[in-house]
Amino acid sequence: MCWSAPLSGEPVQIDPRVAPEACADMSQVRAGVDALDRALVQLLAERQRYMAAAARIKPNRDAVHDAARIEDVVAKVLAAAEPAGLSRDIAEPVWRTLIDRCIAHEFAVWDATRD
Repeated sequence: MCWSAPLSGEPVQIDPRVAPEACADMSQVRAGVDALDRALVQLLAERQRYMAAAARIKPNRDAVHDAARIEDVVAKVLAAAEPAGLSRDIAEPVWRTLIDRCIAHEFAVWDATRD
């Protein structure tokens, strides 16, 4: 399957891959990881667009960093991680870093749109 960026609102497509449990060699493992990484890039790009929308909507710069919302997001991710089979030791630091970088992006967008 040829990879291309989906249009806004289209579901993210994941290239065909061998299931992790069925992988017989490292080329299959790497192909699966690469397919998932391409899909994650699309999902993260969409998340970033939501952060830009938040920057556009929030009435003041002080509203960009919301500690209560950060903890709410992390709690929801951790609740979803366990049934999905994702280790909390991966989920929590990944999302905290993601949130930190998204807040930095939101500040940049907020500042750029208010000059």
